[in-house]
Amino acid sequence: MIVNCMVYRPGQTGQELEIDKISDVLTEPGAFIWLGLYQPEADFMHRIQQEFGLHDLAVEDALCAHQRPKIEQYGESMFIVVKTVSAENQHLRFGETHFFVGKNFLISLRHGASDSYTPVRERIAQNSQMLGHGPGYPLYCILDFVVDRYAEFTATLGDNISELEAALFRSEFDNTAVKKVYRLRRELLSLKNAAQPLEEICQQLIRLHEDIVPKELRAYLRDVQDHARHVVTDAEDMREMLTSAMHVNLAMVAVQQNEVTKKLAGWGAILVIPTIIFSMYGMNFKSMPELDSPFGYPLALGVTFVACFGLWRRLRKSGWL
Repeated sequence: MIVNCMVYRPGQTGQELEIDKISDVLTEPGAFIWLGLYQPEADFMHRIQQEFGLHDLAVEDALCAHQRPKIEQYGESMFIVVKTVSAENQHLRFGETHFFVGKNFLISLRHGASDSYTPVRERIAQNSQMLGHGPGYPLYCILDFVVDRYAEFTATLGDNISELEAALFRSEFDNTAVKKVYRLRRELLSLKNAAQPLEEICQQLIRLHEDIVPKELRAYLRDVQDHARHVVTDAEDMREMLTSAMHVNLAMVAVQQNEVTKKLAGWGAILVIPTIIFSMYGMNFKSMPELDSPFGYPLALGVTFVACFGLWRRLRKSGWL
């Protein structure tokens, strides 16, 4: 359940901290704690609630893995939910990260599909001078990491869309390609729904929570907000491209089917001529044209051939054959 528990003091890169010593560190001026958890059990989470003074409603939401992205204020602490994304068997899998943020602590709680935040801890260690801004800096680093993952998968889906477009811009119906288009459109919609609320979360952090996000960090959060907006725009554009490509494919298939129908109708019209003539001469009547003439049979064949050839030429000139 415990991924890491670190204490950051001014001028230091961070030290590991035992859970039992959290209360002592919370009273230190200038120090803050980053506690990373992964799908904790309820009993352990209630213990953490008592250590940090977390609100009951926030803890209840954190124990449930199906929350919408949001930011809420509970007394002197905030509760934030963001969607995370990772790849599994060439498919996108979505999880959640819940944050409890106070003046001297940051608790990150992961549910479901989510990449490790080890790169974030390494980034923080390389920029220890920024730790003087408190828990707002690691919070920014995590949000930036999450949005960067959005952008990476958006770029990957863009490459897949280019391949699908080549498959769809044909006059043949490709059932596999259509299924891929539907799956990609669902993944893009989920990606958009994950990134869009992050814009509002960053906006609220910048405007309303100066105690957590000082002025020096606002430009960084605006950068995260801008990246999230780009992800939303790219996802919408790619969904529109997929929809247009699918409509083009269906139109091309319909045109091809119309061409086949026209050819079948043209050849059917040609075959009507010999069918009518031969069926008439197959009837048991005495008074038939040229029935007793030695030239009757060749003449009937000749008339049939000329009529069929004339109709074939006319249909071919009109584009039916």
